[in-house]
Amino acid sequence: MKIIERQDKKITLATLKRFIKIHFNEGNLYVKQKSDFDGMTDCVQSVNDNFRKIESIDFNQLHTFGIKGLWLVRHSDDSFYNYQTDEFAGFEIYNCCGSSLIVTKI
Repeated sequence: MKIIERQDKKITLATLKRFIKIHFNEGNLYVKQKSDFDGMTDCVQSVNDNFRKIESIDFNQLHTFGIKGLWLVRHSDDSFYNYQTDEFAGFEIYNCCGSSLIVTKI
């Protein structure tokens, strides 16, 4: 199975959910929070975070899927991009609440 979608194919929320389901069931799913909204400064700020293995998911939690470090606005405000390094492949997620990476180890 391909790890990430073709570069010319639009990445949607359905694409992200399918990626999460497949790689969580394989025990190979990680998250890294890059930034989040800080109410004290009323802006999005960088977060010093490392990749963490995802231990549980809950698709009933619409904005996080039960994954700490992931936040989805669930409108056209979410932006999804392919992400790949020598070690990880997956997606970058950006919105008004912050940004994160949801990846699998290659």
